[in-house]
Amino acid sequence: MIVGPEGVPFLGGRVSATAFWGYCVSASMLLVAVSAPILGAIADYTASKKRFLFVFCYGGVLATAFLFLAGPGDIWLAVFFYLLSNMGMEWSLTFYNGFLPEIASREKMGRISGFGWALGYVGGVLCLLLNLAMIQRPDWFGLPDSDYIPIRASLVVVALWWGIFSIPTFVWLRERAQAKQRPPGTSYLKIGFQRLALTLRKVRQFRELVKFLVAFLIYNDGVQTVIVMAAVFGAEVLHMPQEELILCFILIHVIAFFGALVFGYLADRMMTKRAINISLLLWSGALVYALVIDQSWQFWILAVVIGFVLGGIQACSRALLAQFTPRENSAEFFGFFSTGGKFAAIFGPALFGLITDVTGSARFGLLSALFFLLLGWSLLYFVDEEKGIRESQQAVVE
Repeated sequence: MIVGPEGVPFLGGRVSATAFWGYCVSASMLLVAVSAPILGAIADYTASKKRFLFVFCYGGVLATAFLFLAGPGDIWLAVFFYLLSNMGMEWSLTFYNGFLPEIASREKMGRISGFGWALGYVGGVLCLLLNLAMIQRPDWFGLPDSDYIPIRASLVVVALWWGIFSIPTFVWLRERAQAKQRPPGTSYLKIGFQRLALTLRKVRQFRELVKFLVAFLIYNDGVQTVIVMAAVFGAEVLHMPQEELILCFILIHVIAFFGALVFGYLADRMMTKRAINISLLLWSGALVYALVIDQSWQFWILAVVIGFVLGGIQACSRALLAQFTPRENSAEFFGFFSTGGKFAAIFGPALFGLITDVTGSARFGLLSALFFLLLGWSLLYFVDEEKGIRESQQAVVE
């Protein structure tokens, strides 16, 4: 989607491309956030996490492929399919993450979570390399170098990549939970709301989980803002060309592979919360550094640090939630986890876009990310990891 310097007509006015992108991301996350706990509760009751995962995964795949149809000037067509694609991915991750308590012991959750993120980064690097080759050498693939065809075709490749490499999950992953019988005259949607209400009433059993979710919601706000706005920052503030940005994100994925493994190992060797603290310290330092850089080579240094902690914060946060989660409520609790992440992705990019629109610089938008990181980190201090694990074990017994 190419937006000119005049911006985008929106609500009777015009907003900059950076702000518009932030608002679009926030809109898609809002829809996911309000629905994830309900869908998770239904999936737990019906033992259908795998079925929900399939529907949303391949719904996202189709929407990504249809982004090819958006040519120059088709801003709203691109927005429509992007929203569907992003929501498909985020919904599917809710159920994907919900399998972690079923396939890993508490002693190995950090390593398995980290290994899963690491493999994802390997796939991301390979796909990015293929996309870069298509954009820089379209003749190798028989593509015309006009009408943004190489870039649009790369989105089809992303869809195929996503769809093909998801197949092993649906072939080999088992649904271990047992479905419950639906009472006569009751819909699954009603059951979803009832289970959600029951969970909220029982929330006093999981005080450490609640405290962690609040901290995660806030510090992940900063993380998600950096993820979705990093390319905008590099292009607008440092004037980096598209090809260099792609190479930089390839480096981030390569480093993130090792970071996810390292932090997954640390989460199991030490307390998982301690590994998250180390990650947040590095995240905060990286954002402070980003506020003062003005050369593209400095962005590369920043990419190395961000890459190392990117997989780590995600893997460790998922592992800590899994330790706090009763196995029979995994999809429902990961629905709350997803909601926390998505609400973070609502406020962070929107605030980034608003600050950028008001100040005229994406650099100042990073201040919002740093604020959320530091606030969430301070709230994490009050989370007692050992107590949270005991609460989940007692809930299983009860």
